[in-house]
Amino acid sequence: MWLTDAQKIGVALTTFGGLFMLLGVMLFFDGALLALGNLLFLSGLTLIIGPQKTFYFFARKQKLRGTVCFIGGIILVFLKWPFIGVVIETIGFLNLFGDFFPVILTFLRQVPFVGSLLNLPYIRDVSQCCRSSSLLPSHVLTASVRYR
Repeated sequence: MWLTDAQKIGVALTTFGGLFMLLGVMLFFDGALLALGNLLFLSGLTLIIGPQKTFYFFARKQKLRGTVCFIGGIILVFLKWPFIGVVIETIGFLNLFGDFFPVILTFLRQVPFVGSLLNLPYIRDVSQCCRSSSLLPSHVLTASVRYR
């Protein structure tokens, strides 16, 4: 998979955004780090998929609840309510990006060290829960039923 230079910068910004948010949570919900992480994450996502696709991703009718929670959480972080903002933002993040978790888990199972770690007895049970068909998007479920 080839990435343009803007997409490479977007991946770096998104990664640093995630790291700043993780560091902000580890440092007892430091508002400045969380706000910087949010800005880097959103700007990186915009550079990776483009401004128009980013807008359409967040503006879809199916993702409206997740978008409102995610943006509302970011606003609460900026308004100096970092703990409540991160909780609401996490709910929005799971609603927005939850459809990607089975795909990410399938990819991680193919990585040499991580795949063997995910196949350990108790971890395998938890990861199977994430891969269950109830967590798949409805269009995937209807497509699999249609083609049987």
